[in-house]
Amino acid sequence: MDGDARSIVEEDPFAQLGEVFAGRRALLLEDDPALSEHVAERLLKAGFVAVDQFDRGETALTALADQTYDVVILDRMTAGLDGLETLKRLRAGSGPSAEAPALMLTALSGERQKVEGLLGGADDYLAKPVGDEELLARIAAQLRRSGRLAKPAGGDLINGPLRLSPGARTLRFETSGAARIIDLSPLEFAIVSELMGARGQPVTKTMLWDRCWVEWRFLPENFVNIIDARISALRRRLKEQAPELGEAMHPLIVSARSQSLVFRDLSALAG
Repeated sequence: MDGDARSIVEEDPFAQLGEVFAGRRALLLEDDPALSEHVAERLLKAGFVAVDQFDRGETALTALADQTYDVVILDRMTAGLDGLETLKRLRAGSGPSAEAPALMLTALSGERQKVEGLLGGADDYLAKPVGDEELLARIAAQLRRSGRLAKPAGGDLINGPLRLSPGARTLRFETSGAARIIDLSPLEFAIVSELMGARGQPVTKTMLWDRCWVEWRFLPENFVNIIDARISALRRRLKEQAPELGEAMHPLIVSARSQSLVFRDLSALAG
């Protein structure tokens, strides 16, 4: 099987998101009934235990003041109190969901509007229309990050013989008491950090672009081709610098369905 085209066939990482979502509760502010039902149904199917739906910011705020939600999904353009003002008031309060991860899901997709949303308290900003896989991956990423913030800083990320040190910005290959640094460019280190930090869960190419190609202020039509070319080169670099892993483990970055990527689990090789 060609390395660049190889995909995870033995285990679907999107199926594993059920473990991330199990027992979770979401609040959804969306005034399009059909879209609201679709999103709620998709989240419930993915493992959420409850998705409370609202079409007005005022009623959503009342629920947020009383209930604890693991994630809040907000449309910006809603009757009465809009999603952005709802989020600002949520963040300014002291209710049980005041610090819950918040994702804006909206048709307002301009750069200025995205900045407004992020500065207004959103943790992520997603433009409609959006595929189900992208939405699930984004929510999972926010839940992972909120979980890490709730724990003491753990420092390095360990994946088998690989040790990634965010502070030192190094990736080391450690085996039999010896260690060497794997040479990566700043962009390559950012990509590896995102993928290893996901701990086996899928990262969509749109997410990767947003977080690693930060110097770009727009999403070019050929962004997937740009990512694919960089990933292909990164796979070769990792194989050249960690040949001890063997052919069976390479490429270390594998495809999960058409538009997502996963860093291979090397935990069985630890020690």
